[in-house]
Amino acid sequence: MTTESFPTAVLPPSPTGPSWLPLPGTYSAAPGRCIAELTAHLGPLPTLRRRLTAERADLTVAPDPESCVLRLELTGRPLRGRTLIFVSTGITPESGGSRLSVPGELALDDGEGPGGALLPAEFTLRVVDRADDQLLVLGALRLPYRAFRRTTGITLSRIRPADRIRLLLAVEFTCPA
Repeated sequence: MTTESFPTAVLPPSPTGPSWLPLPGTYSAAPGRCIAELTAHLGPLPTLRRRLTAERADLTVAPDPESCVLRLELTGRPLRGRTLIFVSTGITPESGGSRLSVPGELALDDGEGPGGALLPAEFTLRVVDRADDQLLVLGALRLPYRAFRRTTGITLSRIRPADRIRLLLAVEFTCPA
């Protein structure tokens, strides 16, 4: 009886990305797993609070943290039939990865507002749960109402005055199997 050794193949290493995000890949939110709310504030008082519908919520995790992208497309009654689009320009960890800073640009429909400008905006997200194939975050984006109105062209009615806008977001990103 002879003992033969079979050739062993060296498997390529699995792609690794930032430790504060799931494994590299494209993640999306299942229907009903993304909640977005638009709130208008005047001083300490909310003057308008409306739920938005997430038409698209995607997270692309790349091995390089500078290449990670969060994309949201939101519709709803306060947007008057338009689509509000947020595209990140990067994702940066804070507090040891328990919070994420997501700077990006906010625009309407075709990527530009009526003045042809994009509105710089930044989500501050708290990581609620993280696994190799899933990320659950909760956070908000705050903007001055005048800049929001000037860039997007969206105005509130006169009975709903505002000096700032907050966009609240709760989303669970999962990797499709």
